[in-house]
Amino acid sequence: MSSIKLLYILNTAKRVNNFSTSAMLAAKEQGFEFHIAGNWQYATDAERLEDEKKHGIKIHQIDFIRAPYHPGNIKAYKQLKALVKAEGYDIIHCNTPIGGVLGRLVGKKCRVPRIIYEAHGFHFYKGAPFLNRAIYYPIEKWLARYTDVLLTINSEDREASDKLKLRKGGERYYIPGVGINPDEFRFDEEIRASKRKELSIGDTDVMLISTGELNKNKNYSTIVKALAQCKNTNVHFFVCGQGDEKEALEHLAEELGIADRVHLLGYRTDVKELLQAADIFVMSSRREGLSRSVMEGMAIGLPCVVSKIRGNVDLIEDGEGGYLCDPTDTKAFADAIDAIASDPSLQRKMREYNLERIKKFSLEASVAATAEVYEKQKRILEK
Repeated sequence: MSSIKLLYILNTAKRVNNFSTSAMLAAKEQGFEFHIAGNWQYATDAERLEDEKKHGIKIHQIDFIRAPYHPGNIKAYKQLKALVKAEGYDIIHCNTPIGGVLGRLVGKKCRVPRIIYEAHGFHFYKGAPFLNRAIYYPIEKWLARYTDVLLTINSEDREASDKLKLRKGGERYYIPGVGINPDEFRFDEEIRASKRKELSIGDTDVMLISTGELNKNKNYSTIVKALAQCKNTNVHFFVCGQGDEKEALEHLAEELGIADRVHLLGYRTDVKELLQAADIFVMSSRREGLSRSVMEGMAIGLPCVVSKIRGNVDLIEDGEGGYLCDPTDTKAFADAIDAIASDPSLQRKMREYNLERIKKFSLEASVAATAEVYEKQKRILEK
């Protein structure tokens, strides 16, 4: 048969980024023609064409809206259906809640031969609100009937996927997320010194760092409260990200008398350098799939104190690469931070452990796992 055409569907993005890199590389390895659909924020057509040429792919605009029940997604469905009919794809590889729903519905409607759905975190996770389980589980159970391949990126979702009945002959695979390139996060002492000087962090100060949107799910208030309980008063908390919770976090820090040690940096383009300046990576999220932020902290070699939730338990070995704490247990976070901050030998041990462990979640590992899935689809299509 002629070259296999694959459509990779995500939701919204500024431009093609590392979210789809492992799929692009795996598709190239199999000789597929790779198209990608999303709601993009390219400033100009020239910028989009530049990315098409750079990656050797075709980029399509679909007006997805993040809010699941927004009527605007009806328009997105029609756009996607028109695209699939026009291009005649052999495989749809859909991601995210909106992309996963619309991609599978369009795939069924247009009779696309093979449908892959990659779950980046089921919404009916352990401990999820009742409404999540009441709404999202039935939807996933229904759409599983139109799914030939279900990919999961953490152990909890892999186990949960066994309850979903796929299309006849359907298969389940675990892949290590979208992958991270450890070589992009090599530690440099000069960069560390320069960035700490820029941030006015002294030699005896301990720098905690988090990256991600300031929202309720990220639950940064737990870290702020933990900071107030730390015995070491030289601990500072830096957050890279924007969001609706900014004022609430600033007010909380003022109430606790630690406003001078909580630094909300906003949107940053120097996250890699900031990670090198830090001493401990922290995260208190209530829900994650497989956090790239944690992986980036590990790749730099930072000890990680993170919430004991899905995804994080796959990445961090408690007591080895850091500590796992209940998302609302401020004392546990404070004790873990103090323990690491006061013990240089523990810091070194955790650094070495994470640098080795992150290799399991590398871009190379993700590409290999995705290529295996694609190669199987290729064999089926060529029969």
